[in-house]
Amino acid sequence: MPGETRKAVLAQPEWLRAVPTGKQLPSGASVVFTGCGTSFHAAQTGGRALPALEAVLDPPTADILVCVSHEGETELTMEAERAFGGDVWLVTGRRDSPLAELVDEVIVCTPEPERSWCHTASYTCAVAAIAALNGEEIDWLPQAVERELIEPVEPFAQERVLIVGAGRDWPTAQEAALKLREGAWIDATAYETETILHGHLAAVDERVRAYVLEGDGRAGERAADVVRALEQLGCEVTLHATNHPVVDIVRFQLLTLAVAEARGIDPDPIRREPGSRWADAAGSAYPG
Repeated sequence: MPGETRKAVLAQPEWLRAVPTGKQLPSGASVVFTGCGTSFHAAQTGGRALPALEAVLDPPTADILVCVSHEGETELTMEAERAFGGDVWLVTGRRDSPLAELVDEVIVCTPEPERSWCHTASYTCAVAAIAALNGEEIDWLPQAVERELIEPVEPFAQERVLIVGAGRDWPTAQEAALKLREGAWIDATAYETETILHGHLAAVDERVRAYVLEGDGRAGERAADVVRALEQLGCEVTLHATNHPVVDIVRFQLLTLAVAEARGIDPDPIRREPGSRWADAAGSAYPG
């Protein structure tokens, strides 16, 4: 039944309270994180990170490889595990998966696998689990997400969207763009803050909607420069202050739901209903 994405978004405070905190990565160990899609965005919040294919093509030199895979079945992530020469840890939603059988440590970060293919709660829980592995306190995150969930979000009418961020906000920008593409079928693109100022402005005009993640220090200064440039081109821009990747993505999850609802779209199957050309192109169909 439709509605699984919304259920998962609203369940995040409860799911985050259950994220395990009892294990940390060894002090002084060199660590690389990897994954695909949403899982790679989560992986980037942990430190040095490589897309799974890059980790296959050129296996990193490190003590530990942390794989992120919600269902533990992503073929490229399993290939990265097999290509790596050291210990492998897994952040996942399932203990009984093909990937879980291969690794040295398994951290189950969600109470159950997420039903929607427009993953939301599995992303924030993976990010929280990675933060805990890195020794961060995460007990404040559920309440912060609860506050974010009651903030009003309005859909937009534009067909093209830019999400801009740097540093700690770069994974959030990438994940936000992916949610809008998956769940609302919007042509959304993530740009690193400095990158958009070098040539990419040529394709921006009043038909584009933009969200800029502010960041701190120099990142915040350059974010202000991006806002000024986009506004000069007639682009509608919202500047968002940021706090933590787990909290910052929630506004874009809500935005995806709002845009999908306004357009009469069910975000759950990410357009992969059985028999659709999107399911055929991806090689998998949403089970419903």
